[in-house]
Amino acid sequence: MDVRSVAKFVRTAPSKVRRYARLIRGTSLADAKAILAVQSSPAAGELASVLKSAAANAENNHGLDTDTLAVKDARADDGLTMPRVRYRARGRVERIKKRSCHITVILTDGEE
Repeated sequence: MDVRSVAKFVRTAPSKVRRYARLIRGTSLADAKAILAVQSSPAAGELASVLKSAAANAENNHGLDTDTLAVKDARADDGLTMPRVRYRARGRVERIKKRSCHITVILTDGEE
């Protein structure tokens, strides 16, 4: 059975989260938590909180044992991009893109 958790409009660029999603994809839940715990990036912390939420969903809503769970898929999709400007010399401006992402983690126990 597959269990998922989604965090939407996370104020981190998706490319930063994808770096850590690639690390945990296909690993067991315990290994994924250990990998994310030693990372110093705030993006890894956001991904770890979504992973924790997916594990809680599996345990509380579906009655699955967390020892048998593995990360089937972890991804960060593009969210809202807020355009901003930074004022520069001689009346010019620079465009700034403040990106956000939607983080999705899917856990499985290996059964259909």
